[in-house]
Formats: sequence, C-alpha cells, structure tokens
Amino acid sequence: MTATLTLTVLIAIVAGFFVYRAVLAVRKYVAFRGKRLVTCPETQEPAAVDIAARKAAMEAFLGKTDVRLDECSRWPERQDCGQECLKQIQADPQNCLVWNIVSKWYEGQRCAYCQKVFGSLQHLDHVPALMGPDRKTIEWDQIKPEQLPEILSTHWPVCWNCHVAETFRRAHPELVVNRKPSPRRAL
Repeated sequence: MTATLTLTVLIAIVAGFFVYRAVLAVRKYVAFRGKRLVTCPETQEPAAVDIAARKAAMEAFLGKTDVRLDECSRWPERQDCGQECLKQIQADPQNCLVWNIVSKWYEGQRCAYCQKVFGSLQHLDHVPALMGPDRKTIEWDQIKPEQLPEILSTHWPVCWNCHVAETFRRAHPELVVNRKPSPRRAL
C-alpha cells in the first residue's frame, strides 16, 4: 500500500468513528432533553427534574454512560440527594416527559366550553388551557410541573380559542354583550 492510500484509510476510519460517536451523542441529547415528572423516592411526591442532557451527550461521545440531574424542584434544599429518581427516567424516558404526560391527558377530551375534541398536541400550536373549580382558565404551561398531577385531576380542558375569549370576558366584562340565540326563521 502506498502512504497516500494508508493515510486515506486511516482518515476514513477516524471520520467513521467520529460520526458514530456524534450520532450516539445526538441520540442521548434528544432522549434526555426536556422537563420530566418523577416521583421523588424520598418523599413519594411528584418532582420536576431536568437531566443534564448536554453533559450526557458529551459523556456519550466519550463512551461514558453517566446521566445526572441538572435541576430538581426540590433543590437547593435537597441538592445532595442520591438522585435515585434517575432510575425512573432511564426505565421509561418518554413517559415521564411533562409534554407527553399533558398531551396524553388532553387527547380525546372535549373543551369545557365549545366541546371541541382535542387531538394530539403539537409543539407549534397554541397552548391549551385548564379551567379550575373557580371557572378561571390558565394555560397548562403556566403551572409548575410538580403540581400537574393534582391540577389535572381537578381541572377541565379548555381550547385556546375559548381560553382567549373567557380571559377577555373576565378582564373586560363592560365590553362583552351577551345575546340570547335568536329563534330560527322558516324560509
């Protein structure tokens, strides 16, 4: 073999190895990004956590498998915990994502006002809302993730359009005119 061919083969091997490691790193980042809801092993209460996804991706690139938390709703008081909740995330990383939990909850339900059936939530759509027992609406992403299990059990789903209309109605009652539906005329 000539020196040029040997160098080309060596460069191809190194580039292939680099691409392989980069793909592993990207997969790790995608798998572990996003706010997650877990049950704290210490308190048995919901806790919102973020995994250090960038660090996990870099570790994967270097061939390591270490995953650590970046944030937790119980920190800074309990920052020195053993992070046993990571086992829940590693067992089923998709089902503890807050977005997936909320999306599954909305899917198939009807808006409390207009009765429109919710389909699968999309990231680029307007954020749907929740109506509480006080009949006030709030966008679901304005609620602390660790409070979601309780809130989802006591609130009703509201579509974006109805949320905007009801918020306007509540904020500016003097500008709203309520009319009785007119009876249909025979043509």
